[in-house]
Amino acid sequence: MPKQIITCTINGQSQRLDAHPMSRLLDVLREHGLTGTKEGCGEGECGACSIFFNGRVVNSCLVPALQAEGATMTTIEGIANGEQLHAVQEAFLKYGGAQCGICTPGMIMAAVALLKEKPNPTEADIREGLAGNLCRCTGYMKIFESVMRVFKGKGTDLEETCPHK
Repeated sequence: MPKQIITCTINGQSQRLDAHPMSRLLDVLREHGLTGTKEGCGEGECGACSIFFNGRVVNSCLVPALQAEGATMTTIEGIANGEQLHAVQEAFLKYGGAQCGICTPGMIMAAVALLKEKPNPTEADIREGLAGNLCRCTGYMKIFESVMRVFKGKGTDLEETCPHK
């Protein structure tokens, strides 16, 4: 089948993507240079490919590319403000939440979504908010600690850097 043009907004910019009709959105994003979104399982089980799709967190490995027609998406690259990392990204760096890097984009996207829903989450809220994301190399403690420090005001200020409030 020939490729089709998909018109959408990605990270605040209008885009025209060419994709085979049955391509996964994950693959199309990566083919167009947005390689921060990772493939972990390809089955929607691990969360590594999470993006904001029309304001909701989705596993991009499960979204047919053609569903992106007219959609607004934010990838891990889009949550930073230029060179200024998002507060959750900063906390992952500062407190060791990033390990091998495969789960990190999905964990960060889930944490940003949690902020949108619960500005003052408890540890239980954070555990639940990150539950759809699998990390294969840690016991999750550094990840939880990184997120908790941001939400408890020990990291950088989320209010200034969160485009998804």
